[in-house]
Amino acid sequence: MAALNDLLPKAAVHLDVRVADWQEAIRAAGGLLVETGATTDGYTAEMIRNVEENGPYLVIAPGFAFAHARPSPAVLRTGMSWVRLEQPVEFGHESNDPVHLVVGLAAEDSGAHTAAMAALAQLLADPATGQALQDATDADALLAVLAGPDGERDDRGQEQAVRERAGDERRAGNGQPVPQKAVHKILTVCGNGVGTSLFLKNTLEQVLDRWGWSRHVTVEATDTISAKGKASEAVAILTSREIARTLGEIGVPVKVVEDFTSGPEVDRILRDTYDV
Repeated sequence: MAALNDLLPKAAVHLDVRVADWQEAIRAAGGLLVETGATTDGYTAEMIRNVEENGPYLVIAPGFAFAHARPSPAVLRTGMSWVRLEQPVEFGHESNDPVHLVVGLAAEDSGAHTAAMAALAQLLADPATGQALQDATDADALLAVLAGPDGERDDRGQEQAVRERAGDERRAGNGQPVPQKAVHKILTVCGNGVGTSLFLKNTLEQVLDRWGWSRHVTVEATDTISAKGKASEAVAILTSREIARTLGEIGVPVKVVEDFTSGPEVDRILRDTYDV
């Protein structure tokens, strides 16, 4: 799995960019993906069309939009871009507008960038790190914040976490009663299954780790089409308000998450799901 520092080169970081609207903001992020050889121009159009068709669900936290589209021939290799806006713009999200940071993702498939997304989600969930990213004066300073205090991050820690969750043998802790069945499944859903759903999956897995439930509840990130077919396997679906509307009634509880990086919000939703 690719690490965050492997996917975001210095040339793909632009700070204090001036744009007129959300379309220009996505074009700025898409343009960097083109310049660094990750995509063709067609992918930028696909990212914009994703918002037009599915709504602003990619604004996954206050001020933060994670622009992406499905894997397609327009993706030449998996890569990321980072655009910090000089002035925030409205994407039309009910609670997370206005947006001041647009991170672009081009994914060749649904798996290679999982570790990088988990690392980024953890960084953005930390208020101090978020402020440091906002205060960074240039690309070098920003990349240093993303690398962390011990130098450049690699994906070994994230890969280890994935393996541990897959075979977690720890007992349930934190005083929470475990689910009655041996294994439950929760789906995290976005329009394409390769970007925002991975952010939410990581946050949910962190909460499950704290509860000691990782052995008893698995989390799968998926897209809207696949979610409808997999709904019967799940005890609940966690997603954005826009995607919840798209899914409609599918036979299992659909829980709306406003901030995909917020552990406390996901904790409350998990408690509601299991009546804890």
